[in-house]
This record gives sequence, C-alpha cells and structure tokens, in this order.
Amino acid sequence: MRIDLADFDGGAKYRGDYEADLAALQQRLAKIQVAHIIHDRRSVILFEGWDAAGKGGIIKRMSADWDPRYFQVHPISAPNEIERDHHFLWRFWTRLPAGRNIAVFDRSWYGRVLVERVEGFAKKAEWKRGYNEINAFEQQQVDAGTNIVKLFVHITQDTQDKQLAERLDTPWKRWKTGADDYRNRARRAAYLKALHAMFKRTDTKYAPWHVIDNNDRKAGRIAALTYVADQLEALVPMDFPEADPAVVKLAEAAFGYQPSLKVR
Repeated sequence: MRIDLADFDGGAKYRGDYEADLAALQQRLAKIQVAHIIHDRRSVILFEGWDAAGKGGIIKRMSADWDPRYFQVHPISAPNEIERDHHFLWRFWTRLPAGRNIAVFDRSWYGRVLVERVEGFAKKAEWKRGYNEINAFEQQQVDAGTNIVKLFVHITQDTQDKQLAERLDTPWKRWKTGADDYRNRARRAAYLKALHAMFKRTDTKYAPWHVIDNNDRKAGRIAALTYVADQLEALVPMDFPEADPAVVKLAEAAFGYQPSLKVR
C-alpha cells in the first residue's frame, strides 16, 4: 500500500486512560524484552521522523521498564571523518544487536536517502544507489535472524513550529534545537519528496514502514508502543520457562518457599 504522509495529519486527541494504557504497554514491552533474553533473540527498532517530532519521548517511554543491560539506544548524527572514509553502512554494522539484545536507532541508515540527498551530502548516484543497498542490508539482517521494526514519526508544519517554540521557551530543552532545525524546516517540500521516494523504494515485506501520527503526543506514543509490542510479540516466542526444580529446592530450604498459585 502506498504511504502518503498527508493521511497522518489528523492529530486526534487520545480518548483513553493514557496513564493506565501506557503502564499496560510498558509491562507488555518488559515481557517482550525478557523473551528476547530467554530465547536469545535480537531486534532492531528504528525511528525516523521530522525534527521535534517526538521520537525521543516515544523511545523514553518504550524503554522505561527495560533492563539496561540488554538494550542500546543509538542516536545517529552526522558521520565523523573516519566514518565518511567508509561505505555509509559501515558505521551501522558495529551497532547491530547481539543475541538477547534490542537496538534502538534514533535516526538511521536512512540518512543516505533523506538528509544526505536533500542537503547534497551525497552525490545523486550515491543516494539513488542507496535504496537497493539499504534493502539488501535489511534483508541480510532479517535472514540472519534479526527482527526489524521501522517507524516514521510524523507531525505537521504547525505542530513542528509549536514544538520548536517550546524548546526555545524551555531552558532545559534548548540544547535540543539549533540552526539545523531551521535549515531542514525551510526544505520541507524537498524532504517530503525524498520521504515518499523512501517509502516507495524501501517499504518491503521483510522490513515494512509504519507511520505514527504524533501531532497529539499521547495518542502517538500509545500508537507507537502498541505497534512495536504487536510486531515483536508476533516475531519473538512469548513462552516463559518453569522454575528450575533445583532452585526451587534451594528456596524451600532457605526460607520455606511454597509455589504461588498467582498467575503472572
């Protein structure tokens, strides 16, 4: 199905019990992380989106109940001098997750066909070749057993402007904004063109794109976390082991442990 960002401009308010629904999703996600650990699975959760779209807020809430030993968040910025001397995908290979781990990318290899295309950091031949290179890279990861979940966090120009103003008005948020935000804002039409080409060329069966309408932060966060949970629950075994009989005996001897009938 063709992805058109204009279909995600609505920004409908969240009508549910946000705090209760968020807590339930975080519990689901905590169990999903444990399933990765128990079953030696690995996943990549990738976020792209407009500046000030709220990617960080979604990631913060998604990982709130995760064990920090088994996930990594990779905030991707411009490549350094060494990274520029290699193929554009080189710097991402070392950030891919090992077994039992989840890697979260706050921006990603899609910079080649977005910012590098629009801002002229990559030659036309390079970014045009990038679509097939990205598809091949993602296919390799999936074939090797890595799950890939890709989200694009969308906001309208009006919402973006409100978020940029809030960052300027809030002293402890000012570090999150700079001249690049306004350079990119001025080229929104060019980015929209690049985005629709990206969706058309890289929305694959093995690594599909999913767009989040984050014009209402609460609705967007719930939608994003629900999508991630649904996708990973379908990809990772969600059965949990029985208690080790030897450990049960140790607990019985140590403090008189008796198995609980409570279902967890």
